[in-house]
Amino acid sequence: MPPPLDIQALAQAVSSARERLLEARSPDGHWLGELSSSALSTATAVAALALMDPAAHEPLIRKGIRWLAEHRSPDGGWGDTVQSRSNLSTTALVWGAFGAVAARIPLAEKDTRDACRHAESWLGRAAGGLEPERLASAIAARYGNDRTFSAPILTLCALAGRLGQGRAAWQHVAPLPFELAAFPHRLYKWLRLPVVSYALPALIAIGQARFRHAPPRNPLARAVRHAVRAKTLRVLQGTQPESGGFLEAVPLTSFVAMSLASLGQAGHPVATRAAEFLRQTVRPDGSWPIDANLATWTTTLSVNALGDALPQEARRPLLGWLLAQQHRVEHPYTHAEPGGWAWTDLSGGVPDADDTAGALLALRQLAGGDGWMSGGVDECPTRPFIHSFIHPSSSHPALRTPHSAVASGIRWLLGLQNRDGGIPTFCRGWGKLPFDRSAADLTAHALQAWNAWHDALPPRLCVGVASAMRRALGFLERSQRADGSWVPLWFGNEAAPDEANPTYGTARVIMALAGVPRADTHALQRGAAWLLSAQNPDGGWGGAPGVPASIEETALALDALCRFAALSSPSATPSPQPAIASGARWLLERTDGGRSFAPSPIGLYFAKLWYYERLYPLIFAVGALGRVLELTRRAR
Repeated sequence: MPPPLDIQALAQAVSSARERLLEARSPDGHWLGELSSSALSTATAVAALALMDPAAHEPLIRKGIRWLAEHRSPDGGWGDTVQSRSNLSTTALVWGAFGAVAARIPLAEKDTRDACRHAESWLGRAAGGLEPERLASAIAARYGNDRTFSAPILTLCALAGRLGQGRAAWQHVAPLPFELAAFPHRLYKWLRLPVVSYALPALIAIGQARFRHAPPRNPLARAVRHAVRAKTLRVLQGTQPESGGFLEAVPLTSFVAMSLASLGQAGHPVATRAAEFLRQTVRPDGSWPIDANLATWTTTLSVNALGDALPQEARRPLLGWLLAQQHRVEHPYTHAEPGGWAWTDLSGGVPDADDTAGALLALRQLAGGDGWMSGGVDECPTRPFIHSFIHPSSSHPALRTPHSAVASGIRWLLGLQNRDGGIPTFCRGWGKLPFDRSAADLTAHALQAWNAWHDALPPRLCVGVASAMRRALGFLERSQRADGSWVPLWFGNEAAPDEANPTYGTARVIMALAGVPRADTHALQRGAAWLLSAQNPDGGWGGAPGVPASIEETALALDALCRFAALSSPSATPSPQPAIASGARWLLERTDGGRSFAPSPIGLYFAKLWYYERLYPLIFAVGALGRVLELTRRAR
């Protein structure tokens, strides 16, 4: 019989963890977080800078190469983070970066030579040899029909001389139909692009590089592509944000920059602004993260995790900041309508489903008992109070008051819903590639947001939300796997089968279903049963049964089971209470009583890129331990 949960230790841990989360705010009062340094990002950045202007960027290039050499895995390869397993994509990019730099800057350091030799040995084992045909085939096989990342990897390798010389090297890079970018954007989803919706800059830049170095033999194809080069470069320039970083992502920006340099366009405005973005985002140790920050995402997660524990004096600044992050005009990149939120407060962010849902939930939390929406869109009984802290210069009608910002965000999510009832990441009905399809985690999050505001919306909008919720519930019921779990899109686990993370996905769906009275009770119970069965003997949860536990996954599972337990009969079988107590003890021990939060690489970025975020374990633990404490006190 395990010892009973020490409620005093639990309460102390909750207090300690909340204090640390509040201390993690920026001077402006929101959360920035910190993404892990990435070997993949560092490799692409140093290669781009070397291919553009090695003399101008030599100190940064040398520092980045040194960081890569020092962070090689013991097996000789590189993973996406310093905690990640070596993988083919990252190791090939690092090997390519060493080649691109060595051809332009003398690298006499023994460590870099040894690192390059180890990379070749690792790639030879993983791909069956270093011959261009073998390497290219192995990389293409990793991504299947989606060329979003295989084409950029092979482009860097071709530019670095790793695939041979001249036209022969480029035969291994799949041609991308950059000419399609000349069509009106409304037609993109009908053109069956070989890349996902967010990768249009890569389609243009890499497509043009491939065309320049290995033009098609068909004279008509050559003529068409030649004719639209200038126009598609203007499209590319029109999608570049003020910061210079496409999606604020180092790899995507680097691939665009190096491709333009290979066209003799290193001085093009897009390339120069991309180079400036890379200079601004490098870290003091010479490394780069995959993205500049996840400020909006970490802030909404933090607000929702703290709940009523968020100090009153922190709410007004957070509300003003969060409202300022709502996109006010049609987005030039994805042409998304106004009303959504991106993951970052920087100009390269793109409105997406997960962040919009998170922002709507945070606004509900920040609303407290003020009744923002009780008067509908055209009436707001608390308008004088609201206007006292909303920036008076806001000119966009949907952003003048929090209640209208909510209505705009709700409508934005409604417009994203696919025919199958599910929610995709960026664009409705775009395509069938993984990051454009409906996903269980995104749908669950949207369902939570709709449900949180449903009773406070004006009648017409309320009807639309009710219909969308029914369709979303249907999608979640159909997408539940036979074992009762759900698989997410944006989180994974390298040690789990297929690198999936059903623990994260199932926890997120249970959190949503537990709050919706109309949810299918059978689906909820099956999901909870799966989550209970996935608990490790030590009390923690990994991404799947039998996978080593992490703070993030254990906290999410606990949070979900607490919500399920609050709905369940005390005599329910199996009871979630023992698993909750065991999981809480694991979390208390692993976090040193709410004082230490080591992150794990469970974040899954575009194209199977792994990351960890310094704040994830802290945020998720605050939410979970708070719910365990509430549930325990209620039981007594």
